[in-house]
Amino acid sequence: MSLTDRESPYAITMWDFSWLERRYKGGGYADWDRTLDELVERGYDAVRIDAYPHLVSRDPDRTWTLPPAFEASDWGAPDTCEVTVGPALTEFVGKCAERDVAVALSSWFREDETGARRGIRTPADLATVWVDTLDHLADAGLLDAVAWVDLVNEFPLAEWAPFFNDPEAPRSDRLDRDTPAGRRWINESIAGVREAYPDQEYCLSETAGPGKEWGREPADGMDLLETHLWLQNTTDYYPWAAFDHGIDTDAHYEWLRDVGRERYREDPDRWQAALEAEIEAAAEWSRDVGLPLATTESWATIHFKDWPGLEWDWHKELCAVGTRKAAETGRWTAISTSNFCGPQFSGMWDDVAWHREQTAAIKDATVDV
Repeated sequence: MSLTDRESPYAITMWDFSWLERRYKGGGYADWDRTLDELVERGYDAVRIDAYPHLVSRDPDRTWTLPPAFEASDWGAPDTCEVTVGPALTEFVGKCAERDVAVALSSWFREDETGARRGIRTPADLATVWVDTLDHLADAGLLDAVAWVDLVNEFPLAEWAPFFNDPEAPRSDRLDRDTPAGRRWINESIAGVREAYPDQEYCLSETAGPGKEWGREPADGMDLLETHLWLQNTTDYYPWAAFDHGIDTDAHYEWLRDVGRERYREDPDRWQAALEAEIEAAAEWSRDVGLPLATTESWATIHFKDWPGLEWDWHKELCAVGTRKAAETGRWTAISTSNFCGPQFSGMWDDVAWHREQTAAIKDATVDV
């Protein structure tokens, strides 16, 4: 079924590369059956995961050694880990299919000790690794479980697309997705995968704001707009220019603890209205360009976790506002409830009633695209 043919949006969560890299005891994903059953219990019917296409294409049965993706955040393993992607991918997607949980495929193009992702040099190379990955799933009879394919997470951020923007280059030298080069990568890579698998739907996801206009014309090859939208990156809630540290740092979590909650609580009506305005602007963008929206990372802050002094109450409150506003617009075909709907974020995950309230609102919505 096409995304635009759906009667209601997917209630989706982002399990990124955590689904595979956090399979150690206490990591949250050691028992996929249990974790997926808990996901369904909370009302979700879709997950977005990293399919590691560059590793599947190189050798699906090889064991790869990966460094941690983050220093201070709880996505992925906190230390070096080993993964064997091919059999794990088919097993996991198969378990999703057994539960009628759709799988959106993406990739953060994780670094490994061999530098496999550096083998991607052209849009054709990007297409090839995805065709090989879809071949792998097709051979297992699992293509029907795929909701859509996001060829690159948040293209063209250098962290996830180092084959397009050099992570070592100054930010001023990096290209954005609306440059001729960016559009060429989007269009040519999608065209290459679509030639092999014409019945799938494709995009290269992006972050909303800061400084990005909603009215931009998307690249021709895009079947949907997968935009990742938070209060933090679309409003003046977070003073980006005030810091010389990134958000994957203890210093950022200290700001969230010492300032973030209080800043929201001082005027919640203001920040809720600001978030709703950005969501409505995204919906209008979708109407103007005639493409459906999907948001798999949302709505409050980009980073959060269980940490001394960090409280989830305001996050849940704001994320509920975002979830329901997106559902009301009719333009979303997949809606996440936060960035943190995973078992490693126990302060969010354990509140089953909250999840069921949000996923019920999503399933009660209609898709009008």
